[in-house]
Amino acid sequence: MSFKEKKYRYYLPIVFALVLLLGMWAGIKLTPQSDFHGGMFAPSGQRYNKVSDLMSYILGNYVDSVSRDELSDDAILGILENLDPHSQYISADVLSQVNEELMGNFEGIGIQFRIESDTITVIQTIAGGPSEKVGLLAGDRIVIVDDSLVAGVGVDNKGAISMLKGPRGTEVDIKIYRKGIRGLLDFTIIRDIIPTFSIDVSYMPGDTIGYIKVSKFSATTYEEFAKALITLMDRGMTSLILDLRGNTGGYLQAATQMADEFLEAEKLIVYTEGNNRPRSYAYATHKGQFEDHSLIVLINEGSASASEIIAGAVQDNDRGIIIGRRSFGKGLVQEQLTLPDGSAVRLTIARYYTPTGRCIQRSYENGKEDYYDSFYERFHNGEIQNADSIHFNDSLKYITPGGRTVYGGGGIMPDIYVPYNSGDYAEYYNKLLDKGLIFQFAFTYTDHHRGELGKYESFEDFDNNFKISKSVFNEFIAYAGKMGIDKDPQGIRQSEARTKILMKAFIARNLYDDDGFYPVYHHIDETFLRAVEYLEKGK
Repeated sequence: MSFKEKKYRYYLPIVFALVLLLGMWAGIKLTPQSDFHGGMFAPSGQRYNKVSDLMSYILGNYVDSVSRDELSDDAILGILENLDPHSQYISADVLSQVNEELMGNFEGIGIQFRIESDTITVIQTIAGGPSEKVGLLAGDRIVIVDDSLVAGVGVDNKGAISMLKGPRGTEVDIKIYRKGIRGLLDFTIIRDIIPTFSIDVSYMPGDTIGYIKVSKFSATTYEEFAKALITLMDRGMTSLILDLRGNTGGYLQAATQMADEFLEAEKLIVYTEGNNRPRSYAYATHKGQFEDHSLIVLINEGSASASEIIAGAVQDNDRGIIIGRRSFGKGLVQEQLTLPDGSAVRLTIARYYTPTGRCIQRSYENGKEDYYDSFYERFHNGEIQNADSIHFNDSLKYITPGGRTVYGGGGIMPDIYVPYNSGDYAEYYNKLLDKGLIFQFAFTYTDHHRGELGKYESFEDFDNNFKISKSVFNEFIAYAGKMGIDKDPQGIRQSEARTKILMKAFIARNLYDDDGFYPVYHHIDETFLRAVEYLEKGK
């Protein structure tokens, strides 16, 4: 064999190897980038972003055009779907609206309204707000907003809000129809910051009994509550009914500050803990102003989160009595991450625990749909009507320092259970409620009799002297019949007293807001009446 042949045989394997490598390199170049991330050429252990790679692949190769933003939103929703029910994604276009509820104010013209007969109808102007200052009145109908017709065109609440709200200092031109005046009235309203309040009402239903209803826990809740508490104490309050029914929660700090007013220094209010968050405790301080007086807290199936923190702290420290129905059962703490595009993720980062160590979070292991359906299931399994339908797991039993038995794993169970309306009047009366007929009739009555109702100089004057006459009640029954509620002589007779009181309460709300509604409504509020009875008997 010649030297040249030997040399060829020696280099031949090297040539084959180079050709193979060249072929593989060419194959890689012809393969979409996302097909080989993490493949045989990725360094051992190198991490890559599957979601990002998949989105790039879809955007570069999908048969139809797709929006990167919509794809991102769907991806985030998919990621959060299998977490807990309260971790959520909030798009940029609704985040400001969601946050307004917690900030304690918004920017707009300052009215309460409802869509009545396809027209934006003013219920109340907010005291001191832009609309009150220019002269808008309850009962005015908004017909035109900035040259756009809004009456009789199918406007909804969302559309009305988007037109009337806006940045502080901007103007909005409206034309309104006012009964008794020919033609439309023109107003130019300069939008401003409008406060939203957490305290619906605070008043004295008895000589020494005070009542405060808190609807949410926002950035201003504690300041509002402290002011209301001092005002009532100055008027002689020695017993407080704190109403947290329907309060779905809000800021944790607002709840701990409120609880601090009731508890002695160093008493544990709540603690939180998560897999990636160390245990954190909140204790009462020396500043409580209502530590030595009687306290009752009202809750129901709509009381959640921060409301349950207060109820749990009061119950576990044997500080007061809880009256009502079992609370919602939300014991998870969320933290908000704001994203660069203005959207946000609220991620559950911890659970909170009451002073005895119980977590009152309901199970969500069967998914979000089952989680929320279990709330409505209470209306069907008899729990709302009877406390005996509620069953707790003995493994979740806790004992308070005072010897009271409490349970975790499914909301706060009240010390005194008050079932949902179940009297003889209930069937016919509840049909009226379900269709909102008492509310509707009260609104129309107020609208048609504003001049007559204006003779009352104050709510006290109205409350003492205004009565729903028999003729007005009969007019309402005829109206209910026209709206599909069959006449039921026995049901009408049994529900007449309650219907008249609720109708008067709605009329009072139209005239005096919640300061007028609750003092009237409380005459038929069984949970409130039970609390007053408990305090008056000195228990």
